[in-house]
Amino acid sequence: MNPAPSLQSAPHRWRDILRCIGPGLIVTASIVGSGELIVTPRLGSEVGFTLLWFIILGCLVKVFVQLELGRFAISRGLTTLQALDLIPGPRFIVSWVLWVWLVMFLGLIFQIAGMLGGLAQIAASAGLPGHPSIWAAAAAILTSALLAGGRYRMVENACVMMVVIFTVCTVVAVASLQWTSYRITGANVGEGFKFQLPETFTAAFAAFAIIGVGASELIYYPYWCLEKGYGRFIGPNDGTTGWAQRALGWIRVMKSDAWISFIVYTLATVAFYLLGAAVLHAKGIKVENKDMIAMLSHMYRETLGTWGFAIFLIGAFNVLYSTVFAATASNARLLVDGMVTFRAARFEKPGSREKAVKIACAALPLFSLGIYLLWGEPVTLVVVGALGQGLMLPFLGIAALYFRHRQTDPAVRSSPISGLCLWIAAISVAAVGIYQIITQFT
Repeated sequence: MNPAPSLQSAPHRWRDILRCIGPGLIVTASIVGSGELIVTPRLGSEVGFTLLWFIILGCLVKVFVQLELGRFAISRGLTTLQALDLIPGPRFIVSWVLWVWLVMFLGLIFQIAGMLGGLAQIAASAGLPGHPSIWAAAAAILTSALLAGGRYRMVENACVMMVVIFTVCTVVAVASLQWTSYRITGANVGEGFKFQLPETFTAAFAAFAIIGVGASELIYYPYWCLEKGYGRFIGPNDGTTGWAQRALGWIRVMKSDAWISFIVYTLATVAFYLLGAAVLHAKGIKVENKDMIAMLSHMYRETLGTWGFAIFLIGAFNVLYSTVFAATASNARLLVDGMVTFRAARFEKPGSREKAVKIACAALPLFSLGIYLLWGEPVTLVVVGALGQGLMLPFLGIAALYFRHRQTDPAVRSSPISGLCLWIAAISVAAVGIYQIITQFT
């Protein structure tokens, strides 16, 4: 992490708060990605409108876990992995929770591989010359070069803008359904809130795990809270009123950041699900590894006409590449922090940690590229990552509860209402995980 700057109080006016917002939008750039573009429409194509309530719940409940993890990072100045290492229980080098995280992290490499596969299919659908794998390799190499060269801020801003534009286009596509034979009726919406679950739950579980703030984004978020400034302007806890006021002020900014991001990615997620349920399900189209992009493009062709295919290809490229880029930047920080936490490396020289992050930024996309070239099934690769995240979610909920009740300074602890929401969120993600295990093995 960068050296701490001079202590600063948080801004109070909304105009100033908006200027400070950043980590949530960075996470949003990686959230509105493979989960929304691939897994969510795939679920809609399989079950129709039945799980609309489940999609909204999946976006909502995890925000409370995100807020608690962010609060703890800001108030204690600990990275996510350092914080998880505090969880009591069996230890081998590190806390047992970190070994669960390691499995999930490996799954994320597969997920990025699936997104590179999606980019390859976009290139093929657009008629670009050469074998599609060449374009997957180009995307991976470009990501490595930009991140290793320190070009994050420029691409970060572009990624956020691209995601927002495609989200708007997707919402317009949903609105356009009302002038087609695929229009959404009140009966469809009512069906979506009957609170039913499908007989085969794996696809729904994968969607729940990866939409909104998935397990990976929950782990990323505290890193960006620390690196972008929320936790760097507070200073160490000296027990004074000034420290508590600074901490609460920046926690307030963090909450504004998280909820604004929630609005953006929930709108995108619901729009993608409705398109999948209204168009793909009605046409009997299944989103599979072969011709994945071509199948998904029907959502836009049927709503936006001849321009829909071009809009979809451009938007899909923006979403997938922004996710590859933002997730790689986050995964690199996780990898370096994990090496320290697992005592596999020490970065004591000035600048050595930053250098290691750049090396990780360069290496990780190439590993994912190798997996895609060997496996070649983008939907399956994305689902592997989603399932890994789903298995991690209950443990993050438990960790958030432990931090709130046992580790957070009472002066900056969340309100009783927020605590109740956190309990509901933790129980919800645990219940979904347990239900998946039961349905998978019975």
